[in-house]
Amino acid sequence: MTASAARWLVCETARPDAPTRLVCFPHAGGSAAFYRSWGASLAEAEVYAVQYPGRADRLDEEPPHDLVRLAAGIADALEPLADRPLAFFGHSLGAPIALETARALQGRGLPVAHLFASGSRDAPLPTGLVAEEDPDRLLEDLVRMGGTDAEMAADPIFQEVVLPYLIADGRMFHRYEMAAEPLLTCPVTTIVGDRDEDADRRPWSALSTGPVREVGVPGNHFYLIADPPYALLRQTLAAPRPGSR
Repeated sequence: MTASAARWLVCETARPDAPTRLVCFPHAGGSAAFYRSWGASLAEAEVYAVQYPGRADRLDEEPPHDLVRLAAGIADALEPLADRPLAFFGHSLGAPIALETARALQGRGLPVAHLFASGSRDAPLPTGLVAEEDPDRLLEDLVRMGGTDAEMAADPIFQEVVLPYLIADGRMFHRYEMAAEPLLTCPVTTIVGDRDEDADRRPWSALSTGPVREVGVPGNHFYLIADPPYALLRQTLAAPRPGSR
């Protein structure tokens, strides 16, 4: 990776012989560390986690405020890695960021092989949503959804470090106006916990000419902390792609 790409992408376990690169997009308030163990657990792919500006080793940078522009920057970093098939996994806020990054790469003649939209369901977009910016309410919601435990959320250092970019991510998400096109050409798999009342709603079946399927799993919005969907990823990534031999 170039030095510029290394700012955006974290690969904990290099797998130069893996047939696919799986790029993972964190949720609001998340960082690349959320996917730290995935590379060691998925021998079938070389796993990269996206590091958004404004957190972890990019804490000195401004958090992103334009989702489409953020996706374009990620696409720039990924373009040199497209010599192998790229699959995207985006959780919650990461799902629309993965969508726009896939659109950007497809516009450059580099379509992704598969998009996994986690914590997102195939449904019409909701209307009239307003970003929550009250720190106490945000922390309560994060604990309720399973994104962190109550003890961590009460830690003043955690609040000082995480709350600014959690608020910024929420603003960016609620300012984002998803265009109906361009359509993706790749298959899309949505993954939703059976107790997830906070899933992002997006008309995935109208956003790709490829097949779209929804997979239900046990758990709430952060089902993947306790039970990452490794088996589903392995099965899907191992399946023959259309046109392949």
